Amino acid sequence: MLEQILKGGMMMWPLMALSFVALAVVYERWMAFRANRKIDTPAMRAKIIACLRAGDPDGAIAVCAATGGPVASVLLVGLRSYIQLRDKKENAETMRMVVGQVMEDYSAQAMGIVNKRLDVLTTVGTAAPLFGMTGTVTGMIASFASMAEAGSSGGGGAVAAGIAEALITTAAGLLIALMAVIPQSVFNRWSDEIELQIEEGSADVLEFILTHH
Repeated sequence: MLEQILKGGMMMWPLMALSFVALAVVYERWMAFRANRKIDTPAMRAKIIACLRAGDPDGAIAVCAATGGPVASVLLVGLRSYIQLRDKKENAETMRMVVGQVMEDYSAQAMGIVNKRLDVLTTVGTAAPLFGMTGTVTGMIASFASMAEAGSSGGGGAVAAGIAEALITTAAGLLIALMAVIPQSVFNRWSDEIELQIEEGSADVLEFILTHH
C-alpha cells in the first residue's frame, strides 16, 4: 500500500491529509447521529403533552432535560418561555407567537450543531478529485518529459512511472471524494429527519397552547 502511495507522487500527500480529515469527521458525526437516533422522540413528545394536559409543565421540562438531544433542547426552550408567559397571564395567541418564535430561533442553533463540520466533507469531496486531476496532469507531464529526453533510445520505464503516477492520483482522489460524499449524503438525510422532528414537536406544543388557553 505504501509503495502505491509513493508511486503517486507529491499529490498523494495532500490527498492522504484529506482522507484523514474525512475519516475523523465521519467518525465524529457518526457517533453524534448514532446517539441521537437512539432517542425515542415520539415517546418523548407524548410524555410532554401528557404532562402539559395534566397541568404539569415542570414535568414536561423534566422530560426534555432527561432526554437530551436537539429536539428535546428546542422543546425545553419553548416550554420555559411558555411558563414565563403563563405566569404573566398572557393570552393564548401571544403565547403561541412568542413561544413559536423562541423555538424557531433556537431550532436554527440546534440544527447548526447537528450539521457541524458537514461542510468539511463537502470541501473534501470537492478538493480530492481536483488534487487527483492535478496529479494526473503532473504525471503526464513527467511522462512526456521522459519521452522527450529518451528520444529514440527508449525510456519506457520512466514513461510508465509517469503514467502510473497519473492513474494512482486520479483513483485516490475519486476514492477519497466518495469516502466523504457518501457519508455526507446519509448525514444530510438524518439531519432532515431531526429537523422534521423538531417541527412536529414544536407544533405539538403550540397546538396545546391554542387549545388549552
